[in-house]
Amino acid sequence: MSNVVILGGGYGGLTVVHGLLENLPADARLFLVDRMPFGGLKTEYYALAAGTISELDIRVKFPTHPQLETVYGEVTGVSFEDRKVHIAGRDPLPYDTLVIALGCTDNYHGIPGAYEHSTGVQTMAAARRTYHLLGNTKPYGQVTIVGGGLSGVEVASELRESRPDLNIRILDRSSLMSAFPGKIQQFAKSWFLEHEVELRSQVQICRLEPGVIYNGEEEIRTDVTVWTAGIQPVELVQKMTLPKDKQGRLIVNEFHELPDVPNVFVIGDCSSQPFSPSGQLAQAQGAQVVQVLNARWNNKEPRLSRIRLKGTLGSLGKKSGFGLMGSTPIYGRLARLLKSGVLWKSRRHFG
Repeated sequence: MSNVVILGGGYGGLTVVHGLLENLPADARLFLVDRMPFGGLKTEYYALAAGTISELDIRVKFPTHPQLETVYGEVTGVSFEDRKVHIAGRDPLPYDTLVIALGCTDNYHGIPGAYEHSTGVQTMAAARRTYHLLGNTKPYGQVTIVGGGLSGVEVASELRESRPDLNIRILDRSSLMSAFPGKIQQFAKSWFLEHEVELRSQVQICRLEPGVIYNGEEEIRTDVTVWTAGIQPVELVQKMTLPKDKQGRLIVNEFHELPDVPNVFVIGDCSSQPFSPSGQLAQAQGAQVVQVLNARWNNKEPRLSRIRLKGTLGSLGKKSGFGLMGSTPIYGRLARLLKSGVLWKSRRHFG
């Protein structure tokens, strides 16, 4: 019997589970390990934090199958030597094939107080906490979002529609949406100016204290600080002494497999790739891992085509958005409708 263990029930992990269940050998068993009894559409956590959707709208049920066992618990370690996954509160789980799809956590860049005095949206638990903090902020309170990338922009715009009474600002060490073309940057800036969201660039945060963000000697007062200033692999991966890239992501071969540890695959935010991390990328990697395993189970050589991503979409509230499809920028209601369509497709695909 072959045990395939998948760590993480996000976009990548669930893609592997669903794909393998379609043609699973009779002697194989799948184990999906997650700390929660359901998955979540992570690309919508910003809306959960802002209070514009309910948690039920973005929960994803894990599949059921006679050859699939779902294991709930916190993964505390992986022993590659004896092929076991260590999970808090239960016996180690043996594997023949392992897929690491555990996602990411916030990157605080070593800034003192950032972890203690901010909240985030990288997990459902974090988004829940952020929702409560923002929901309990008094009228005319100050919310500061650190990081002007995609996550920060979506949190700020959704919160503006949810709480028009609040003062909202975005701080960034470079400029708003710096990873996007100039036209998209200008479109987003115009939206925020129209909706009275304060934008500050070239801010060098040196520490956080309760209610205060320090830009050098300048004190920036705030009631709630939402941290969206970068991500890094989860702590479990951070502790692994294997080759990594500059972002701390594990280096894999063309099959998304660890070169020095056969039959261990890494996908999603923990895997070194020539793309920015995204749910779309994790799904594409997951689909390719399914191809690799199916080929090997049938004693064939895996043949993978190059991953091609369709583009990036972002929202500015419920009625506007932006996107980059190939090299073509799109704006406004069309971009928002396209993103809503992608969300609908994800809900349908994952059940």
